Amino acid sequence: MTLDVLVPAYPWVKALHLVSVIAWMAGLLYLPRLFVNHYRAAPDSPEAAMLEGMERRLLRAIMNPAMIAVWLLGLTLVLTPGVLDWRAGWWHTKLLCVLLMTGFHHHLSVSRKRLARGERRHSERYWRVANEVPTVLMVIIVIMVIVKPF
Repeated sequence: MTLDVLVPAYPWVKALHLVSVIAWMAGLLYLPRLFVNHYRAAPDSPEAAMLEGMERRLLRAIMNPAMIAVWLLGLTLVLTPGVLDWRAGWWHTKLLCVLLMTGFHHHLSVSRKRLARGERRHSERYWRVANEVPTVLMVIIVIMVIVKPF
């Protein structure tokens, strides 16, 4: 089977990829903010329990499915004939940033589980600063895809 069958689906795959990226980014930007609020709440308080539920649902219902869709649709895009010039350098930087974004997602997931167990390994300030990580990665990714500087 040839990959040429992907060509007619390209606009749909690209659109769904972008929708998935937006959903994933929303979660990556919101979950650290929830952690900041969680750190302010007294352990075992009703507020902490509410935030724990919000964090779990955000990760499981939005972030995890969106990240999986981003990866599957992104791989479909790069396998579509004529979409990617494998000699271009910009896509290496984009891929590195997406890998870093995935690592950050994993860090958030592990941190959510620890926080649910009552472990507070990071400070409120840490989560305020960490909240900037996906923004920086997103800016680099968008520049790589749109401008293709190298």
